[in-house]
Amino acid sequence: MHFAIRYLTKYTYDAPVSDNLNALRVRPATTASQRCDEFHTRIDPEARVSRYLDYFGTEVLEFGIPANHEKLEIDVRARVVTADPTEPPSGSWARLSTSSYLDAAGEFILPWQDQPAVEGLAAMEAELGSSSPLEAVLLLCEMIPDRFEYRPGVTYVGSDVAHLLQVGAGVCQDFVHLAVILLRRAGIAARYVSGYLWAASQDGGAESVEVDTHAWLEALLPDSNGHGEPVWVGADPTNRRLAGATHVKIGHGRHYFDVPPVKGLYMGGATSTLDATVTMSRLDAQAGARA
Repeated sequence: MHFAIRYLTKYTYDAPVSDNLNALRVRPATTASQRCDEFHTRIDPEARVSRYLDYFGTEVLEFGIPANHEKLEIDVRARVVTADPTEPPSGSWARLSTSSYLDAAGEFILPWQDQPAVEGLAAMEAELGSSSPLEAVLLLCEMIPDRFEYRPGVTYVGSDVAHLLQVGAGVCQDFVHLAVILLRRAGIAARYVSGYLWAASQDGGAESVEVDTHAWLEALLPDSNGHGEPVWVGADPTNRRLAGATHVKIGHGRHYFDVPPVKGLYMGGATSTLDATVTMSRLDAQAGARA
């Protein structure tokens, strides 16, 4: 699929601020099933933008505005082509203990937020019994939305998994954090993915929609024949499915705090008001990243 994406972020301050430093992770990544053909950023007030790849390989755009200002507008535009990934491998549980798997897993298999133990995680982990790691991932994509309501406003950016378990509701970020913890507890390496999701029907319907930035996960699954390398496979527990051509990846990390779309700070006692919109337009449903 071929998408045009516009991510417009506006900050309004109730008093002048200065030394406004920001880091953006908003550019679509280039992967085996995705290609970013165009990318442009406009900053107002005008600022010089520097670029680098972070530890996990996500492109970061940094800029600073030293002079006093009362508004900040970040206008990001991209064109990206995607394709459905290859069929996920269904290697056995025994393959998770091989040296090749553990080397590829790295820090993405280490515990997070469940040390000390969070009440309720052990019971959910026990329900993940399945014949293969792939089946465990698919089961988790059904279990989480069955058990937790998708409801904005009951959690916040800093919420942990214990909060999700307590209130019984959350958003995609919360669902992914829970899924990552449960997969790691089962011995499956998992990482948090930030990106965009085409939320309109692929069969007719709107050609342009307003969406939010989205989160899903990638699980490292062992090769089916026991001789190849493990493969990172995207899964979306919010939408009960594996990630596909409608998912546009920005980057990945251990958790949300490794890949926030916009992160910044400024000097001054002003409070800020945020207005952010993401518009995705489908340009050519037949285009594919492997073309």
